[in-house]
Amino acid sequence: MSTHSGTFVWYELIAGDPAAAESFYCTVIGWHARDAGVPGMAYRILSAAERPVAGILGLPDLDAAARPGWIGYIGVENVDAASARIAAASGAILHAPDDIPGVGRFAVVTDPQGAPFALFQGNGEAPMPPAPEGTPGHVAWHELYASDGEAAFAFYAGQFGWTKADALDMGPRGIYQMFATGGPPVGGMMTEPDAAAPFWLFYIAVEALDAALERVAQAGGHAIQGPMEVPGGQWIAQCRDPEGTLFALVAPHR
Repeated sequence: MSTHSGTFVWYELIAGDPAAAESFYCTVIGWHARDAGVPGMAYRILSAAERPVAGILGLPDLDAAARPGWIGYIGVENVDAASARIAAASGAILHAPDDIPGVGRFAVVTDPQGAPFALFQGNGEAPMPPAPEGTPGHVAWHELYASDGEAAFAFYAGQFGWTKADALDMGPRGIYQMFATGGPPVGGMMTEPDAAAPFWLFYIAVEALDAALERVAQAGGHAIQGPMEVPGGQWIAQCRDPEGTLFALVAPHR
């Protein structure tokens, strides 16, 4: 893992069946998996072309309140201080700051509307530069479904210095606000009152969308929305893996 303060630096899948989840995502995305070597924990690292992207761990390795799903880690300079600021801003701390031996320090928190994410502070080693935009196997877009999109943006801007980019008027669905973390836009936020609870959705880049969706179906998952062309000429689809966990794909063409 690396620390680029205020940006997403890592992704983690909490799975009921980690071995089955590993097989599914390696098939669909083309990731390679290896053991992380974390004492006392079965944690697997997923890499794209030898570059670590995400991890998988099982529910028994976590707190009793944990649920299957993807979670994103945001880099900070000091996890303890960042956790305290989030709590003071009406967020919640789900897992208090803790050490990952030889790696860094982390905490699991929520924003004030309940969307979970994690904080990460590296161990001081030089951070790995981010992969070029759209590199297959890497997360290319971050989407927040909030109960109040404008209030959600204010929270993340206050905590991490994120800035507004372009906005799309989605008619009855309101404004889709894109945001940046120090460079080009990396995600968007929207109000989604019909969601069971606010959440982050991560779009993983693939070379071609239709071929990836065929792999999703063959591996036991299914698409729930798309293929759909979005501004900029990209194609997206939202899917569920065999355990029902939501994830998304993005590609430059179908």
